[in-house]
Amino acid sequence: MPTPYETPIGSWTRPTTFFWAATGATFGLANVWQFPYLAGKHGGGLFILLYLVCLLLVTLPLMVTESAMGRYARHGLVLAMDGYVRRAGCSRGWIWAGRLGVLAAFLVLSFTAVFGAIALAYVFYGAMGRFIGAEETEAAGILSALVSDPGDYRVFMGWHGFFMVLVVWVSMQGVVDGVERAVRVVAPAMILILLMLCGLAAWGGEFRSASDFMLSFHPADVTLGSLRAALFHAFFTLGLGMGVWTLFGAYTPAGTRLKRSVLAVVLMDTLIAIAAGLAIYSLAPGGHSMEGERGFGLLFLSLPVALSEFPGSQFLIAAVFLVIVMIVWTTSLSLLEPVVGWFREWTGAPRGWSAFLMGCAVWLAGLGSLLSFNLWAEERFAGGTLFRWLELITGGLMIPLVSILISVFAGWCLTRNLTFTMLGKAPRLFGRIWFWVMRLVLPLVVTYIGLQYTATSLVALCDNGSNAFWCGHSEVLAPELVAPEASSSGDGHGAADEPDVEEAPEARPSGESGESGESGENGQEGQENDPNNDDILYHSV
Repeated sequence: MPTPYETPIGSWTRPTTFFWAATGATFGLANVWQFPYLAGKHGGGLFILLYLVCLLLVTLPLMVTESAMGRYARHGLVLAMDGYVRRAGCSRGWIWAGRLGVLAAFLVLSFTAVFGAIALAYVFYGAMGRFIGAEETEAAGILSALVSDPGDYRVFMGWHGFFMVLVVWVSMQGVVDGVERAVRVVAPAMILILLMLCGLAAWGGEFRSASDFMLSFHPADVTLGSLRAALFHAFFTLGLGMGVWTLFGAYTPAGTRLKRSVLAVVLMDTLIAIAAGLAIYSLAPGGHSMEGERGFGLLFLSLPVALSEFPGSQFLIAAVFLVIVMIVWTTSLSLLEPVVGWFREWTGAPRGWSAFLMGCAVWLAGLGSLLSFNLWAEERFAGGTLFRWLELITGGLMIPLVSILISVFAGWCLTRNLTFTMLGKAPRLFGRIWFWVMRLVLPLVVTYIGLQYTATSLVALCDNGSNAFWCGHSEVLAPELVAPEASSSGDGHGAADEPDVEEAPEARPSGESGESGESGENGQEGQENDPNNDDILYHSV
């Protein structure tokens, strides 16, 4: 392997760029298709408060650590770990934490772009009036024709390639002329459009019902499962364990107040998630009927159908999915950065070529997930498609493992002097809490998250016909998923959508499919191959 190329990899020109870039990176689809559902199910405003506590006491210290490591080292995660290992005299095996983090970012980006392709197509579908007056079966047909029709998968590939071009082209322009300019325009624009949708919802929607569902306090709904749900969401939706925060920390110019910026990003991420949930549940006529929905079906089936009844639905649907595209696009651009940064530091290649080559590699890897919904839908290993396994491995193994390694390395391997030098100026109480959270709390909590995520996901695969050895030990792995009430459903469970699954998700709509509404066996099979809550695991995008 070539010697790592030691060179600065770029920096922002303004201190506030860290905030905008991190906001775009952390606000993903899970905040749109999962957070409102969790808030409504687990106590409304009480769940949001519980979620903030998990963010501040568990997730925030790890975010600060990753960012501080990058700012102090001025390198991506791999070379940053290499430098700290050399300075502290630790085993060089710790460098694998950086390598696994970059690989996790690569894999997550490969299937994130697939969802970006669907959202991009829906912008045009909405603008062309494809959903005007559509019933749920017709919307299911439109989705199946795009995603899971084995005879027309090339159209899906075209949208996927289009989305990747939008991501890679900006990355090729460089850190300042490409990434910084893009996030400083797109992230505020995304928030502005979302606020306009909230204003429209307050004016002509069912805003009161939606706010009562998400924000009112419902103490009777708060359980131990609520704490687990808040903890899982706080960990999986902020881009941890993939080198994103380390690289953004390396990009920060002098004068950036890193810890305050991280705290501001956490609060902004929560506010945007609340605003998105209020907009979705109040804009849709009869939106209260969607309050029990979540995941892929909420975003790409129920939401377009509900919005099609709204005056001016043609433009409204296009605007809503434009926001979704912005969300996935900024997330994808952020995930590509650690991959490009690693390749540059490893090979010394120019920025443009590095972004192009890594973008092509991501596109090629993403075809595996894309084809898992159509041509390769029946190719399953132990009950799961290639996409399902990629998401399970990254979410259940790689991301938690990298997070544990970073916290243990910072808390136990580095000297206290180096650790607090890396952290920078901070109140003594904050420093002490941060240090002991990194040493003791985070490794234990993240280990629990990774094990629970993996166990519930593996048990869910058993419901898809898997005969794997772990299916005979389902009660031991995740007993709450094999209760008689839940296991009686033939459609399986949304196992990893949240850690306290209590019931099977609603069955997908069946009936006609295809763009022209043709029915038949192929159409029904196509709908069965569409992603659903069983296929989309928790952290996703």
